[in-house]
Amino acid sequence: MTGTDTRGLAALRPRLPSPLREVADGRFERHGVRLLLKRDDLIHPELVGNKWRKLAPNLDAADGRTVVTFGGAYSNHLRATAAAGRLLGLPTVGVVRGQELAELPLNPSLARCAADGMRLHFVDRSTYRRKAQPETLAALLRAAEAEDAVVVPEGGSNARAVRGCRALGEELGEHADVTALACGTGGTLAGLAAGLPAGRRALGIPVLKGGFLADDIRRLQERAFGGPRGTWSLDDRFHHGGYARTTPGLDAFADDFEQRHGLAVERVYVAKLLYALLALTEEGAFPRGTALAAVVTGRPFP
Repeated sequence: MTGTDTRGLAALRPRLPSPLREVADGRFERHGVRLLLKRDDLIHPELVGNKWRKLAPNLDAADGRTVVTFGGAYSNHLRATAAAGRLLGLPTVGVVRGQELAELPLNPSLARCAADGMRLHFVDRSTYRRKAQPETLAALLRAAEAEDAVVVPEGGSNARAVRGCRALGEELGEHADVTALACGTGGTLAGLAAGLPAGRRALGIPVLKGGFLADDIRRLQERAFGGPRGTWSLDDRFHHGGYARTTPGLDAFADDFEQRHGLAVERVYVAKLLYALLALTEEGAFPRGTALAAVVTGRPFP
């Protein structure tokens, strides 16, 4: 195995298609809405959820070369890339936002990356914001001694990843009228919408503040497919203060959902998604008879 050929990826034995399970929840049922959970968190024990769908095509394209990618101190994407590198024998470098972190003990998330063999390269926040600029990117790669590496963007969202996420919509097919997921960089939603059949729509719940995501999704679809695909929309009201932020109300909701359904609810993305879907259901956003699928993209860490 050369590292990332299709046989190497297949050897990881992903569970595809991921399970789709209906859950009984009276809070949705009283409004005539069926709640289904698309359990992408069960695809692979270490490359969970949309991380498999986005990383697999990029790892295949790497063809054994070093992979450089980017993220913050608690990035799910960095952890997934590091795990993939270990499993496939692939060198990985993580460019981490925050030069000050280099002087501190590694948090559990970055410690996991390092344990999986990822070489961590810390940069100041100003430089990190400019990482997509060609000159800055070239300087970062030189500094990380990875000039010949394959570069995967923050969150893993590029044209390859978007095309990989199209399979999510294809798996759902006619099972759901609306499929919803929490969004960070928008790549999964861009691919999901493209894979859904006509008459079905995708709903994104951004977990970051800013209202910038719609333009990013349109650009991703342009790069992946040459133009818009599918029907999708965003609701920006449920970020609960921003990325990795939470509130007592959100924590209480997630704890209650866990008790009702025996599902460990990841807080950064999944809790905000499920909270939003209940709020929207209670607002009457979904007609009676709607089959509503929620994509469970991850599980709690550690």
